[in-house]
Order: sequence, then C-alpha cells, then structure tokens
Amino acid sequence: MNCERCGDEIEAGEEREHFGRTLCEDCYMDALSPVKTCDPWAVYTAKSIPLINEPAALSDIQTRILDVLKETGGLEPGQLVERMGVKPTDLERDLAALRHMEKIRAELRDGKRFITLW
Repeated sequence: MNCERCGDEIEAGEEREHFGRTLCEDCYMDALSPVKTCDPWAVYTAKSIPLINEPAALSDIQTRILDVLKETGGLEPGQLVERMGVKPTDLERDLAALRHMEKIRAELRDGKRFITLW
C-alpha cells in the first residue's frame, strides 16, 4: 500500500486514515500539525529565547539553508528543496522555524516567490 500524499510505500498496519485518505505516519503528522510560517506568537517567542538564555541553536539543516541562501542570494522553494536534498515538508518546517527567528524571509522576484536572508 502507498501513501496517497507522498507516494511512499507503507508497511501493513502502519497506515493512517485522515479524511478518507490513507497516509504514512509522516504525512499524517503533517496533516494534523500543518506548518504556519506567519505566526506572530512564534516570532515573539523565537526572538525572546536569546534574551532569556543562550542564543537558540540551529540544526545542521537550518545552518546549511542559511549558508546556501548566503551563497546564492536567494532561491525559489523548489530549487532549495533540490539543493538541500530533503523532502519538501521537512524543509517547510525548518523554513518556518528560521522565519520565526527572522533569519529568512520570502520576497517576490518577477512574480516568483524566493526565499532570502532577512
């Protein structure tokens, strides 16, 4: 059986049902907890953490994202997925966290969405 969202194979007994669709565990979790890039409370919290204790540590992927964006000056989301070699949904979560920390932002260039450094 395959996931109806990402197409990955699902082992018997590991499938999840969500609104009539059969999903793998990762897609099920994404469906239950969608990414929110524009969340004022998350931005406030992310910006307050360094004031409370040490600066927030970035994951390896988040550090790589920032390095790639510094090197390229910005990329479209699809290009960033290819460059990073990760699933789009995994990248979305890291992009949302970086957005909340005001490390990255999105901008329009010739009608296309680009991810750039803040």
